[in-house]
Formats: sequence, structure tokens, C-alpha cells
Amino acid sequence: MSVITDVEKWGNSHRPGFLDIFRIALGIYLTYKGLHFITNMDELEMTAAGTNTYFAGATLAHYVVFAHILGGPLIAFGLFTRIVSVLQLPILIGAVILVNAPKGFMSVGSHMELEISLIILIGLIVFIVFGAGRYSIDAKRRREMAEKAKLES
Repeated sequence: MSVITDVEKWGNSHRPGFLDIFRIALGIYLTYKGLHFITNMDELEMTAAGTNTYFAGATLAHYVVFAHILGGPLIAFGLFTRIVSVLQLPILIGAVILVNAPKGFMSVGSHMELEISLIILIGLIVFIVFGAGRYSIDAKRRREMAEKAKLES
């Protein structure tokens, strides 16, 4: 077996139940941030335009909005949670390192954005390892596939 399959099996069998509530809250928050970025697209483009490449600001801004608005509900419902969490990782790593870290912890103007970004980043890593949990569409699909395989054999 591959390492990824081993980690997936271990994560599915050792997952604490309270993470389902955190997964739903994380998905709702990511959706909210995506909608917030749409309403403030010019600010997001200026923040993302720090790289000196043509159209980089607009391209990154649209990727962030698309990933948050599509990925937030998928994480909340627990559908393709590991894949969507991996797609969110570059955004949150960039938010922590490039955008929020220079402002520092507990800074007045950022409204604790660094702390929130770190919590979301850690949450995404947890969901990559542990998966969506018992109360998710992924778990329902896994149970249905196991029943189907059991009936076929």
C-alpha cells in the first residue's frame, strides 16, 4: 500500500468526533471570506499584486475567490474534503507568510487575521490527514461503496 492510503486509513480510524463541528464551521467561514473578497475585489487584487508579474494580482485574486466559494461548501458538507483542503493550502500559506505575518500577532488594524489564518491553515492540514469524518458525504459514499462491494462478492 502507498503512504497516502495508509495515512487515509489511519486518519479515518483515529478521528475525534468534535472535528465534524469544526469542519462545518471552517467551511462556512471560508465561504464567508470568499464572498467578502468578491465585495472587496480591488483590495484583494492590490494585496495579491505584490508579485511583479503581469496580471498576477487579478489571477491570484480570482483563484482565491473561486477556491473559497467552491471549497467552503464542499468542506462544510464533507464532500472531497481532502482534495479541497489541499487546494486551499497555497492560499492559506500565502496569507500567513506573505500577507498577515508582517503585520504581526494581535495587531489592531488586522483584526487578528494572522491568528485566524493560522487556525484555518492548521484545520486544513488536520482535514487532509483525518478526512471529513462520520457525518459527511464522503463517509456516506464510503459506506455505500463498501455495501456495494459486499453485495458483489
